[in-house]
Amino acid sequence: MAGQGTTVATAPVETARRAHVGNGKARALIGPGLCTFLIFAVLVALGALIFPSSYFYRVGTLVWINTLAVTGIVVLLGYVGLVSLGHAGFFAIGAYATAIGPNYGIPSPLAMAGGVALAGLLALVVGRPILRLSGYYLAIATLGLGMLIWMVLSKEAWLTGGPDGMTVSGMNARNLFKLVGLKLKSAEAWYWVAGFVAAIGAAIAVNLANSPSGRALRAIHDSDVAARSLGIDVARAKSRAFVISAIYAAVAGALLALANGYITPETGGFMHSVEMVTMAVLGGAASVFGALVGALILTALPQLLTVFADYEHMVLGAIMVVTMIAMRRGLVPFIADLWNRRKS
Repeated sequence: MAGQGTTVATAPVETARRAHVGNGKARALIGPGLCTFLIFAVLVALGALIFPSSYFYRVGTLVWINTLAVTGIVVLLGYVGLVSLGHAGFFAIGAYATAIGPNYGIPSPLAMAGGVALAGLLALVVGRPILRLSGYYLAIATLGLGMLIWMVLSKEAWLTGGPDGMTVSGMNARNLFKLVGLKLKSAEAWYWVAGFVAAIGAAIAVNLANSPSGRALRAIHDSDVAARSLGIDVARAKSRAFVISAIYAAVAGALLALANGYITPETGGFMHSVEMVTMAVLGGAASVFGALVGALILTALPQLLTVFADYEHMVLGAIMVVTMIAMRRGLVPFIADLWNRRKS
């Protein structure tokens, strides 16, 4: 009888344990990276369902391209705590490589890959000495790097078209969809391509954050000294994050060049770098969803504020100031905190 009582008593416990193990396996099967990808994919599909015209697809494409670029800022600023004011330079390298390559007989995909590789290599070479700095010294150093890239793009007119920019020929996203029997307008096709690439980039960033390398980056964010005491190669980890963020920017730049069909040196200008950092901080620098929210606000909101005509930038600035005063960690962390308080 005692044995039977013990069996009956422990049955619910065993059932609960098995259920917990099952849920754990399910969570392991659908990891955070895959979940992020699926959420982004749903958002891309929702946008395609509600957009009434090519203009909205065009704005949506810019949102996803900016999201991809800002995701790289999240890796650098949110994970490691490093501020870069020159990332528009890497963005421009990807854009111009994609534009210049076809002029010399290089297919657009290879030109795009070459631009991304060049941006990553440059980040690797200059990253080691620059990343020894910290605080505003690092910000000024990266600003100088970005300005150098902008000057080359502006002055070397024989290669880049100079201040007037250059047209981009080559790959058309519509041809990709024709291969599977889908006929889309150019704006629609680039929207889907940009959204898909942004979803992949977000998933990779989330997987990085949950990996041992990502935890090492977060340890550096808290304290360089403590991270070194744990055996983390701080210089190497910072360099890796810098290269990864440069690659994100270069891929985004290449997509913008192909989607626009035209680029100018302003893609590598100082204000573009500031804009990317602002998007990250506004949405929440430690979250890929913050990158999406920040990119959405600073890309779509100016389109809505055109009704204010000459006061458009004043209204946009006021909204940003109020937002950052009320939500210092960014919109996404603020909303997450509110949700957690409500649940508790």
